[in-house]
Amino acid sequence: MAIRGLLSSITRRTLLSHPLARHASTLVVAEHEGGSIKAASLSAVEAAKRLGEENSISMLLAGSGPSLQEAAEQAASCHPSISEVFVADSDKLLHPLAEPWAKLIQLIQQKEGFSHILAASDSFGKNIIPRASALLDVSPTTDVIEISDTRQFVRPIYAGNALCAVRYTGGDPCILTVRATSFQADPTNAKSGNKARISQVDLSALEGDVIGKSRHVSLTSQDTERPDLGNARVVVTGGRGLKSAENFKMIEKLAEKLGAAVGATRAAVDAGFVPNDLQVGQTGKIVAPELYLAFGVSGAIQHIAGMRDSKVIVAVNKDADAPIFQVADYGLVGDLFEVIPDLLEKLPQKSR
Repeated sequence: MAIRGLLSSITRRTLLSHPLARHASTLVVAEHEGGSIKAASLSAVEAAKRLGEENSISMLLAGSGPSLQEAAEQAASCHPSISEVFVADSDKLLHPLAEPWAKLIQLIQQKEGFSHILAASDSFGKNIIPRASALLDVSPTTDVIEISDTRQFVRPIYAGNALCAVRYTGGDPCILTVRATSFQADPTNAKSGNKARISQVDLSALEGDVIGKSRHVSLTSQDTERPDLGNARVVVTGGRGLKSAENFKMIEKLAEKLGAAVGATRAAVDAGFVPNDLQVGQTGKIVAPELYLAFGVSGAIQHIAGMRDSKVIVAVNKDADAPIFQVADYGLVGDLFEVIPDLLEKLPQKSR
């Protein structure tokens, strides 16, 4: 295990060593919504590109209905490195349940023989990749933040306080989940003029009950104009220092003025101030905005693991010894119940 600053190494235990393939071929398992590829999946494509210049990249989309076809058209031209888009059209794949998606990945891998399979390290990838890896009898490397070689990667450990270099020595495919914040996609890629081939997947082998014991119950989302927390340019986060759900509305008002996303610490979520989909941290969402504003956030190690890659961190806390100040670029020791109202008064509406 190599921790930055130390010179030691760790090698995954495997039954058989496997020679490196001469040329990599990668399948990116992508998530789409409303006919568009999600930003985290585009970051996974960017990560796949770093596996080598000769790497052939394919994308897998699954679902049903017109939105799937729209997403396929976008995927075919969203990145110049994508050579083929596999489309699996079935009602069984309409929702991202691990059982049918894992069987789909196994089916395609048996036919195409990819050297690598990638997905974003989000709720979608974390749900599907472990089961797919088990079906393919390989061990996945998760939460990758850097690709050093086709089979050597860097991932954080100890809540991001140390970095571990991992060399995968198992058989194909080498399966990865990657942190989207570490592989930002270039927005100009869609203008490259590239048009990948779109291929329909033969799903005859998926006939029967592939869903297993899981079932999709419902999908709920908040009707808000605020940007998505995982991709926002500015994030305003509140902690337990706000003391109540009513007080947390100040964070929401400030975010609205800034055109920012709202985040929360685990303590704020556990206290019932906000729903858990706003949680930032090791067990929540990993974010890396241009500006991260933290109010009443103490700076627990699990929270810092989810936002330490932010470009600029601003913290407001009345405790001068709060750990958040150790990672903040700018810190203000003060009462948030005085600071936030002042900001709301002086900031223009939705300054972007």
